[in-house]
Amino acid sequence: MPGPVKTQAVVLRSIRFGEADRILHLYTPHRGRVGAIAKGSRRPRSRFGGRLEPFFRLDLMLHEGRGELLTVTGAETVDGYPRLRADGRALDAAARACDAVARLFETDDPHPEVFNLLCNELGLFDADPARATLENQLAFRLKLLLAAGLAPQLAACASCGARDHLTGFSGAAGGVVCSACEASSFPLAADAHAFLAEALGAPLAAALEAPDRALRQAERAISETAEHHAGVRLRAAAARIGSPAP
Repeated sequence: MPGPVKTQAVVLRSIRFGEADRILHLYTPHRGRVGAIAKGSRRPRSRFGGRLEPFFRLDLMLHEGRGELLTVTGAETVDGYPRLRADGRALDAAARACDAVARLFETDDPHPEVFNLLCNELGLFDADPARATLENQLAFRLKLLLAAGLAPQLAACASCGARDHLTGFSGAAGGVVCSACEASSFPLAADAHAFLAEALGAPLAAALEAPDRALRQAERAISETAEHHAGVRLRAAAARIGSPAP
């Protein structure tokens, strides 16, 4: 129904529009992904200041009319994550996290657990920018797949249910596959399988570690799962410092 809307939101993306406005892509706990326009927000004396930039967590007052975009009528900062913004690697990881949320959860269906997960991720990067590791980024994406109901099958072959000789991963099948069902799969090493299982079950703040090869295989498993079952192509996660870009 048209009228005022009060909600928290994380700014996923902020786009310049017209002479002085911004179009915002927002993620909210109870309205999912929302588009809004902040009129006059780019004027030097705008009441919004700089708080409508990406990655800000805000208390928003919006007006819902008949159009697709809501109108921002008020905004107060809950957390601007200033330390995150001062570190290039953390800033890049935050952008990739927001992009993954935007791609996997593009509707207005409510997913408060996704909102909380994104806030936790930004909070981790702000508390310690060094936490913006490749391992963390992949763990975050796995938890997004879990929230979307698309978590890969890791305990048994996704094709036949066998629990032994799990040597490959098939995005089409939705998880690990055994040697008898490995057609159309790619090889998945034991350490990559172990990383996927640990990252899916461990808290986001857990300090996970795995070899580069295992992480490349884990990222491929996550990406193929999202592409086959959600029709979504995720951006590559940021490479480790000193490693080639994926």
